[in-house]
Amino acid sequence: MHAGHLAILNYLRRKGFDQVRMIVSPESPFKIGGDDTAAGRLAAVREKVAELCPDVVVSDIEFHLPKPNYTIDTLRALRQAEPDTDFVIAMGADNIVGIERWREWEEIVNGFEIWVYPRKGYYVKRKCKKYGAKYLADASLVNISSTQIRAGKANKDLMI
Repeated sequence: MHAGHLAILNYLRRKGFDQVRMIVSPESPFKIGGDDTAAGRLAAVREKVAELCPDVVVSDIEFHLPKPNYTIDTLRALRQAEPDTDFVIAMGADNIVGIERWREWEEIVNGFEIWVYPRKGYYVKRKCKKYGAKYLADASLVNISSTQIRAGKANKDLMI
């Protein structure tokens, strides 16, 4: 978890949702073979979120789903478990750019409300309009990514 995640969580907490959840994935289909253990990452995220955002729920739902973890499978499992809940997906601008690579992405963009958090260097207003996603223009811009952290290129001040 890094300062970008924290900024997104804090932004969402101020928007009046009944609940904000952070879903920790044991392994993304796009990032297979990371150094950290899934259980260790989950524990670390739970600890940090409890400390910094105690009202946010950290979910391990993907730890109980078949691998690899695809967002559509997680969303289907959530809908099945909670059919009366309207889920909103919050993602970084880098994700909306590549959403067409996601498994069954059409079901995601047509079946769920998507909020897109700005990222430096990503100009996605057209893409958001195309997919009916809400671009969060009023959100603060944090210039850090998990990819930068894994590559050792992140500003250490932004890591938490």
